Amino acid sequence: MAAAEQLNQNHAIDWSQGAAWVDGAIVPAKEAKLSVFDWGFTRSDVTYDVVHVWKGRFFRLDDHLDRFLRSVDGLRMELPVDRDGLAQILHDCVARSGLQDSYVAMVLTRGQPDPAWPKRLPSNFKGRNNLICYAIPFVWIMKPEIQETGARMIIAEAPRIASSSVDPTIKNYHWGDFTNALFEVEDTDADYAVLMGPDGFVAESPGSNIFAVLDGVVTSPNHGALEGITRKAVHDLCELMGQPDAQRDITRDELLDADEIFMASTAGGIMPIRQINERILSNGAPGPISRVIHAEYWKKHDEGWHATPVNYGA
Repeated sequence: MAAAEQLNQNHAIDWSQGAAWVDGAIVPAKEAKLSVFDWGFTRSDVTYDVVHVWKGRFFRLDDHLDRFLRSVDGLRMELPVDRDGLAQILHDCVARSGLQDSYVAMVLTRGQPDPAWPKRLPSNFKGRNNLICYAIPFVWIMKPEIQETGARMIIAEAPRIASSSVDPTIKNYHWGDFTNALFEVEDTDADYAVLMGPDGFVAESPGSNIFAVLDGVVTSPNHGALEGITRKAVHDLCELMGQPDAQRDITRDELLDADEIFMASTAGGIMPIRQINERILSNGAPGPISRVIHAEYWKKHDEGWHATPVNYGA
């Protein structure tokens, strides 16, 4: 196909809902497909990571790439491209979509084995691991208007999957425990849930890290949860602001008695909680420390903190 014809064809495609890299080509996100025989689907044998683009700039892209590569190694998989190649694919997906604010994912599945293959162990897998990347419009797991007022949270009865069974530091699709917690949210008319670990300490929320302000100290669990990039940003901000912070075990009673609670996620940023179970926090509004960290987080975005610009003209 001639270059001019290819350019005209690209302009005729509606990229407003995003772009995906599949099998070496970029296609509209809605055309991204995965075989029903892929172990990523049949066994949840997959890892992924999500970085966001805000006002045309990736936020902490290197941190997300580092974590994804650790996850790939942890599951004994292999990428079809090197780190620079992966970064370029993510840039290309965002540039092709034209989205200024975007939710950008990199996903690696075990792939589809030969049906005649006698082995059943992932380490002996005979096939190609399957990389899919995509950029879609920015996703808010807590809408900005709810962040302004704060959300209602429950402590779920469903416990988090034990770390000895599924490593929570490897981002994964094992959401059975999270799904049960979300059913509880639906049944209680709350907004969000936090899960306790099997050891009795606070773990995390579905898709988010949890923070409690305890005696003025911004505190997050030191194990049993994803090592979130936004979580890391919160601790970095606390250091810059001179705000005391810590990572340690948090008990159920401490969480219920916290001065403030907030969540942190790539898809939402800093998300304040105004109620935990039946207890009202900060007179039913986001607490002062939560508000300051929320404001500083987005201010730093505008200043280009840990930012990597997208080249839309490429």
